[in-house]
Amino acid sequence: MPLAVVVLLLHRSAMPEGLTQRGSVDLAGAAIVTAGVAAIVFAVVRAPESGWTSASTVLVGIGGVALLTLFVTLQARQRRPLVRLGIFKAPNLAASNAAQFLLAAAWIPMFFFVNLYLQQVLGLGAFASGAALLPLTVTIMVGMITAAPKLIGRFGPKTMTVAGLATLAAGLVWLSFISADGSFAVDVLPATLVTAAGMAMAFIPSLGMALSAVAPEEGGLASGIVNTNYQVGSALGLAAMTAVAAAFGADQAGDAAALTSGFSAGLIGAAGIAAVGALLAAAWLKSPKPQTQAPTGERSATVATH
Repeated sequence: MPLAVVVLLLHRSAMPEGLTQRGSVDLAGAAIVTAGVAAIVFAVVRAPESGWTSASTVLVGIGGVALLTLFVTLQARQRRPLVRLGIFKAPNLAASNAAQFLLAAAWIPMFFFVNLYLQQVLGLGAFASGAALLPLTVTIMVGMITAAPKLIGRFGPKTMTVAGLATLAAGLVWLSFISADGSFAVDVLPATLVTAAGMAMAFIPSLGMALSAVAPEEGGLASGIVNTNYQVGSALGLAAMTAVAAAFGADQAGDAAALTSGFSAGLIGAAGIAAVGALLAAAWLKSPKPQTQAPTGERSATVATH
């Protein structure tokens, strides 16, 4: 909260002025799509407890789908829609969003299960468990800031997205070999560093391909779409993998062996999601065409013409 207050106080002087235009805001569309997404996430999150075929799960899920269908119908008719549906025709936008969705669906369950394993099986406290994940966090930061841009420049964003998701899948499989009498240094640290490297390799290029797929004036819309996909993927992936873990014993509090078996199953499921993401990215993403730079005179003539 203090950081948010500082940003609010400084944003007028720090942010550059942009183009402005008058127009209406589609508040009804925003409310409908928010309610639809929230209903679907709520149905999936509550399903392990209330049952996947229970009336509450089915009715809320159908209601969410109906709201999203209504949203798409209204957006197609709006003169100034909240989401211009034609934006999804942009090359790589849908594929990049799918990669981000599956990346989040695999990554967030890993964080969840590792924390539970450290606390409920290895007996670490909440603070110690958080501190144990600092090497993972540092690896991601360093990877995204220093390594990822250089690797993207050398191998291209598509190759890096595929490699990152595949690396994340491999790290999750390794992590699934946790044992009830294991240790942080042997069972957790090496595998989480591999998953961190995969996350760092996949996140930046898939996000960049989504934002670069559209015209600059629609960059905000593309950013909103990809961020929503990532957050929804996080929630749905966590709910689904929690259900998998519970089915294999993670709901048996106090039984270290059962808990470990359940967490391992959830991690295997997350690895499967990451592997599907890698395959999908390899088949669906298109490598951006290299832009050839025109001679100086030709560029000057073009600028003058425009």
